[in-house]
Amino acid sequence: MRTDQVTAEDVRTAVYLATDTLATAKERNWQLPAGELDWNCWETVEHIADDLFAYAGQLGPRHPSVEGPVPFGWEYRRTGGPALTIWAAPADGTTGLLQVLESAGALLAAMVEVTPPTVRAHHVYGAADPEGFAAMGVVETLVHMRDVAAGLELAWEPPDELCARVLARLFPDAPAGPDHWRTLLWATGRIALPGHERLTSWRWQGAPLKPVSPPTG
Repeated sequence: MRTDQVTAEDVRTAVYLATDTLATAKERNWQLPAGELDWNCWETVEHIADDLFAYAGQLGPRHPSVEGPVPFGWEYRRTGGPALTIWAAPADGTTGLLQVLESAGALLAAMVEVTPPTVRAHHVYGAADPEGFAAMGVVETLVHMRDVAAGLELAWEPPDELCARVLARLFPDAPAGPDHWRTLLWATGRIALPGHERLTSWRWQGAPLKPVSPPTG
């Protein structure tokens, strides 16, 4: 077993850090663009919650499909906005939005904890195991929180060791370096690194990593 596995606790850590940070900005304008995205800050948090819910949902069936996703309905609520299955009731304000985010994170963490590691479920980047879905949830939370933090003028820099674990699981070929948060931002097309141009397209490795064979001889 790898010592750097991504766990359900990592999902909780990422989501709790996000909601605690966002809770300090409840009175700010959440209709402003989220960083360089075409979505506003409110929509981007809904997108994070939607991803967390969707990843949990893939692990839900007794016999998950590796051929296609669980067919939850979804819709675009405005032209140019994110496609969503999950959204927050506007009448409940930012407090309700953060409850939606925490609830979706809790669903994914719970499914990661109870699903056997041998289970595989569909993802467009490769049929994933529970750890893979946990890592995807963490990456979506950390990286999109940077987008939201930019729009709301908040500081956001997640723990380096958390970034290191999701890099090892989803981006095993990412360049080595001491700053794993910046490497994660590079791997998801947000920034350039010294000697590495900003990516214009990217994808993670959904399928489980193959065990490294011990040296022989």
